Amino acid sequence: MVYKTREKLIEVARQLFVHKGLENTTMNDIANASEKGRRTIYTYFKNKKEIYNAVLEHESDRMVAALKEIAESNMQPDVKLTRFLTLRLEQGSAISSPNLKSLFKFDLRRMERIRRMVLDKELILLKNILDEGITTGYFDAERSALASRFLLRGISGLDLAELTSDNPNEITEVQSYFVRFVVSDLTYKQKITQP
Repeated sequence: MVYKTREKLIEVARQLFVHKGLENTTMNDIANASEKGRRTIYTYFKNKKEIYNAVLEHESDRMVAALKEIAESNMQPDVKLTRFLTLRLEQGSAISSPNLKSLFKFDLRRMERIRRMVLDKELILLKNILDEGITTGYFDAERSALASRFLLRGISGLDLAELTSDNPNEITEVQSYFVRFVVSDLTYKQKITQP
């Protein structure tokens, strides 16, 4: 019950932030829209800033949910990495998310904050996949260490290219090459040592 009430308050606050803006939404607005008393809200959150932070956390979790599902699956690490990168590139940047655009009305400072939260979560998931691949012998440890440093930067570059390109087919092709190159590079040593 506690979790359900807290989640309802977060969702109501998110909707109000989208429609009225963060600055124009009050604790009373959240109480009225959620059909809860202000006392109930203050049981879960100290102030509007804390609710706002919970909304950001919830949105960032939602944005990486499908990636997390892949990362936690029982697939082989090379397949897992391929699917993870492919989906991430298909999803595009956090900045291009319609939910975020409506939530922040192009407030770049706030959009950058959630983009950073999403990126941090993606990095943890990616690192877990790479570590699993090293442990199970699918990925070369040295190449994986190098890859983890530039993979998300490369993805960010492809996100930007997608946002600015007038040729979506070319971007899709480049994304496909990127995924194949990364996975084949990480499994390079395994391929040359196999009989």
